[in-house]
Amino acid sequence: MPQPATPEPSPTPTAKRNERPQTGTVSADPQMAAKPNYVYEFSRPEFIVSWVSIEHDEQGRGKISFKKQGLEAAESDPITLSTVTLERINGALTALNFLDSTEDYQYEKDYSHLGNISITYRKNGRERTAKFNWTTNENAKALMDEYRKISNQYVWQFDMQVARENQPLNAPSIMDELDSYLRRNEISDPKQLVPLLKELSNDERIPLIARNHAGKLVEKIEKEKK
Repeated sequence: MPQPATPEPSPTPTAKRNERPQTGTVSADPQMAAKPNYVYEFSRPEFIVSWVSIEHDEQGRGKISFKKQGLEAAESDPITLSTVTLERINGALTALNFLDSTEDYQYEKDYSHLGNISITYRKNGRERTAKFNWTTNENAKALMDEYRKISNQYVWQFDMQVARENQPLNAPSIMDELDSYLRRNEISDPKQLVPLLKELSNDERIPLIARNHAGKLVEKIEKEKK
């Protein structure tokens, strides 16, 4: 006789993105090897970029996913973090003694209007997640700021790619945005953008003003690198 079909498992409910930050705990997980070592998540529904998730391994390879106003669904792109970026992240985690600490990084006041943050770190079968929206801890803030700079860098690359392919007239304003990020030190590793900017400086699909601006930014980044 035919066997009855096995019912499909019910989907796991999606966690609320704007839940109140809480101090995480350390736990052991035998399946952790299949999970990314580092996970950062930001959420603020009213922002233009309302949700960002960054996952990567110890070599900096992983992906970024984000939701942005005007997009029907979340976008995901592969990422490769530079050695400089990884050193800053690991330096902050080491200074925090992250896996062994039980410190609550959340400031005494709730600043969830600025967006809620979750940071997870896994290593050697151990795991801890910390959640906060504002902190006065210098190293926790450095960790939060570094991941924000990574998001700026890769979301900007996505926006520019869309402009090149479909909306070339937006390229000058997107280039202005990058210029502003660089002046405020809001890009994780500007040197990673040099190859793309060189391509843009010769891309006749975008307006001349954007091409010229790309060339000037290359000169600026390379000068500061020296």
